[in-house]
Amino acid sequence: MKMLHFAHALLPDGWADDVRIAVDERGWIGGVERGAAKAGCEAHDGIAVPGLPNLHSHAFQRGMAGLAERRGSGEDNFWGWRQVMYRFLARLDPDDVAAIAAQAYVEMVESGFTAVTEFHYLHHAPDGGRYADLAEMAVAIARAAAESGIGLTHLPVFYRFCGFGGGAPEPGQRRFVSEPDEFARIVAASRHALRDVADAVVGIAPHSIRAVTRDTLADVVADAGAAPIHIHIAEQRREVEECLAWSGRRSVDWLLDEVPVDGRWCLVHATHVSPGEVARIAASGAVAGLCPITEANLGDGIYPLPPFLAQGGRFGIGSDSNVRIDAAEELRLLEYGQRLRDETRNVTEAAQGRSTGRSLYDRALAGGTPATGRAVGALAPGRRCDIVLLDPDHPALVGRGGDHWLDGWIFAGDGRLVRSVWIGGRAVVTEGRHVARERVGRRFAATMRRLLAA
Repeated sequence: MKMLHFAHALLPDGWADDVRIAVDERGWIGGVERGAAKAGCEAHDGIAVPGLPNLHSHAFQRGMAGLAERRGSGEDNFWGWRQVMYRFLARLDPDDVAAIAAQAYVEMVESGFTAVTEFHYLHHAPDGGRYADLAEMAVAIARAAAESGIGLTHLPVFYRFCGFGGGAPEPGQRRFVSEPDEFARIVAASRHALRDVADAVVGIAPHSIRAVTRDTLADVVADAGAAPIHIHIAEQRREVEECLAWSGRRSVDWLLDEVPVDGRWCLVHATHVSPGEVARIAASGAVAGLCPITEANLGDGIYPLPPFLAQGGRFGIGSDSNVRIDAAEELRLLEYGQRLRDETRNVTEAAQGRSTGRSLYDRALAGGTPATGRAVGALAPGRRCDIVLLDPDHPALVGRGGDHWLDGWIFAGDGRLVRSVWIGGRAVVTEGRHVARERVGRRFAATMRRLLAA
């Protein structure tokens, strides 16, 4: 057993001092002891918290961050941004994806994310042709995850149609499209390719209800087993309006009527939902996958969090388009969006005197963990040893204690408060720097110079 000692740590039942954590050779927590001596341990003066799961990422989009910030013709929204994204991804080969994803994952880890759920739809070659290995792009993602050390939940995406009712795909979508039987082979090949990646999970992701039909959705969900199932839904008003026109039902209502949604599911965004849909999501046990930075960047809207939480709903956070990667900022913007809409403060925590930062963090752990399908999200025996160490001497934390540390990080700081990170018990960030930052950064820079010069 490797023994780690922390001056302060957030355990499942609250804050504790002088915490010793035993880590086995697989990277799992074997034991946790409060009030323990440092002798025989690798000792760290700082504030240890469980690493956050990132429940929704399109890693390759880190390479196009900032490229869509030009005013488009007419109404400028997600649909215009999507055309910029299609043009960018048309250039990428597997090595490009690996280089960009590694950069994104290094930044995630440095900011406090220790696990990522990769919503992966870039399966095929630029012309739509098939790679000899259907898991070619999954292998690229696995390479990036291994280099960064981040825990990986890989979600091959099923994408067959464009628009409700089974319309033909657009040319820009040819790299995504598969028939259900081919998709099953992609999932099987991905599982085989990731078999040696430590603690990796492979689930599935129907892209959206506009990219499937009732029958194809049922086919792919039937093969999921106990693995996580994620889907984009109700991200934009236009999607909901088109779903109503096609089916007579709103997007979330249609999904919940057609398939048995349960705790395996993550409904990504679900921004434009009726009160009835909010109640149905909460009752289903599904996790709402909220991505505040991307939702703000795209002008999507603000999720109705207070009624969802009041009905026992669960949420996690994701970096989605990776236009900016910062775990604390995702949580801060989630709360600030609610404040701006409702013209009040401390929305996420309803109990008087309770910490909003602690509530945000606890809820993001509780919802993000099942969405990964992995044993993460807590400093407890039987969980993966994923630890983020905050700097107690940072101006946003100095002189504070307990939940004020989380309030300080989320509302007064950023990723620079992260001093060290362990994933699976292995140190991957020391003194704020990822151990592979320079190597990954050089490869990313060379890749981007070539891509943007083309």
